[in-house]
Amino acid sequence: MRKNLQVARYLVFDIVAVLISWTLFYVYRKVYVEPEIFGYQIPVVFDDKFYLALLVLPAFWITIYSVSGQYANVYRKSRLLELGGTVMTSLIGVTVIFFLLILNDWIPDYRTYYKLYFTLLILHFGFTYLFRLILTTRTIHRIHKRIIGFNTIIVGGNEKAVRLVEEMMTQSRPAGNKIIGFLTVDDGDNYPLEKYVPNLGSYKDLQKVIREKDIEEIIIAIESSEHQLLSEILILREKQVYAVWGIPDLFDILSNTAKTSTILGSPLLKISNGLMPVWQENVKRLLDVVISLLAVIIFLPVFIVLAIGIKMSSEGPVLYRQERIGRFGKPFTILKLRTMIKNAETDVPLLSSLNDSRITRIGQFMRRTHLDELPQFINVIGGQMSLVGPRPERKYYIDQIARVAPYVVLLQELRPGITSWGQVKYGYASNVEEMVERLQFDMIYLKNISLYVDFKILIYTIMECTRGKGV
Repeated sequence: MRKNLQVARYLVFDIVAVLISWTLFYVYRKVYVEPEIFGYQIPVVFDDKFYLALLVLPAFWITIYSVSGQYANVYRKSRLLELGGTVMTSLIGVTVIFFLLILNDWIPDYRTYYKLYFTLLILHFGFTYLFRLILTTRTIHRIHKRIIGFNTIIVGGNEKAVRLVEEMMTQSRPAGNKIIGFLTVDDGDNYPLEKYVPNLGSYKDLQKVIREKDIEEIIIAIESSEHQLLSEILILREKQVYAVWGIPDLFDILSNTAKTSTILGSPLLKISNGLMPVWQENVKRLLDVVISLLAVIIFLPVFIVLAIGIKMSSEGPVLYRQERIGRFGKPFTILKLRTMIKNAETDVPLLSSLNDSRITRIGQFMRRTHLDELPQFINVIGGQMSLVGPRPERKYYIDQIARVAPYVVLLQELRPGITSWGQVKYGYASNVEEMVERLQFDMIYLKNISLYVDFKILIYTIMECTRGKGV
């Protein structure tokens, strides 16, 4: 609720900035530009086009800000980073408006274009950043005065945690972390941290404490060399938590893994799972939907031909439905063209192999060319899947993989994909051991996810499909 209210404030300020800047720009054109064109003064009359622009432009700008992530992490904004973000979005948005609405205007010379462009850019950027600066500065001051705070829990109770809490309690300009308590990572009897904050139990109760205490941020206070324990904690954490921070040691600093932009606050480093920046995540989702819609239209004739072939080759439905585990562990029904005989699987889940007798003749062809995956574009449009992401598995196999590689659940940070790094590099897995081997490539994708990597995976997938190798 608090975050939604803050986002609403930014929305209102941004809309007001759009309305003011466009109105002043409109007046500037009437008073200074059009008299140069026509040779006489033009009265400032607000016509239908002006009011239409006041309706359309706010929606245009809000879309740009949303896609670029301007409304994400609204309580953790940096005025300097916001300056850079506002400059970039203003340049992009004003350039689009210029080519769509202004470039066709008749002008005496091209210098007038420059005047119009930079006038709109300065007006829009100036009012937008001014209002944001006021709101962000007010928010930062309220955080420093401890009026606004973020429920935070510490995992670990060592001396590093004690020093951190002592520093946070005495800071003149705190970062806003409201320490609710700490969780232990060993079976000790006495914890120095209990002097300052309550002991809420073991780190294994992390998910329960997050829900009960409405935790927004986590600080992990263990040695960075304890990789297995750190992985277990990250696996246990609730995925919707705003941020996870770690206390850097000398190794982290020397190895360049400790990076922070905080100057006066505690030197915490953000533990990132390699997830995309907000703007890339939004663009990825937009491309997923657009490309999938085009694919459904383009491949509709192919789908019809394959559907006829499936019905002629064996009994059973055209589509095969199966429950898979998606993002944040939520089950969904994946859609595929049926490649096996009817009732190929009974009670016990079975993975297919290279020469599986259950696969029909047309099913062999569809698997080699990945045409059996065509209906999954519907899953992508519905939001259960992405074009690129770790392949979704059944809970039965995820549970088996987790016994060997418990970090497999970290992949649930992402939407599962039609294709993946693991699929391109490794191909189909016919048993759990091979699934664990393929997992390493999906973990590499998790740590290196970007639009650039997605495009490369899509290109290699298309190349392999056209070769009919059935990656």
